[in-house]
Amino acid sequence: MPLPDLLINGPDNGPYTIVLAHGAGAAMDSVFMETFAERLAELGHRCVRFEFPYMAQRRLDGKRRPPNRAPVLLDTWRAVIEHLGPENLIIGGKSMGGRIASMMARTLEDEGGRVSGVVCLGYPFYPPGKPEKAEGRLAHLLDIKTPTLILQGTRDTFGGFDHIPTLALPKTVEVTWLEDGDHGFKPRKKSGRTEPQNWDEAINALDAFVRAR
Repeated sequence: MPLPDLLINGPDNGPYTIVLAHGAGAAMDSVFMETFAERLAELGHRCVRFEFPYMAQRRLDGKRRPPNRAPVLLDTWRAVIEHLGPENLIIGGKSMGGRIASMMARTLEDEGGRVSGVVCLGYPFYPPGKPEKAEGRLAHLLDIKTPTLILQGTRDTFGGFDHIPTLALPKTVEVTWLEDGDHGFKPRKKSGRTEPQNWDEAINALDAFVRAR
């Protein structure tokens, strides 16, 4: 798998490098991804972004296409990790990007290696409104040893506060809840909260998680 183009924010000599992959539908320079990368860079972290092959191809021809199959997504992650080196590396991303990162981290454990941590920005535990289908997206998390932070909106239709606390997640997996947030952490107006507030809380929690490594 060739190395994808990397988009880098922040200092070259930060104590940790945070790599964030995009979700299924939006590119690495979406407002969400751009905000998180820039804010993490302001906090002193080196933040790296990349795109999976299907999204990189969309950038060239403008045609929407479904995500690549899991082996291709995993191979892309592996190429990025091998290029950057696993030492002091935190991997993760938005939705699908974070899920595949956690799968990659678990695979590395089986191979005798490990990254320093995983961060998932809205984990897709199951298809919207179908918690009975969570098993396939959950199995690798149940015994993951790599410290993992999941930032999740309380009313995320891919896994909200009404269901996720009932799951038998290991102590290595920490879930931080963002009040009234949807899959992108956006709250309803009636909640009295704003999207920037939830994004700020998520970024601060991510920063604290990285510094705790």
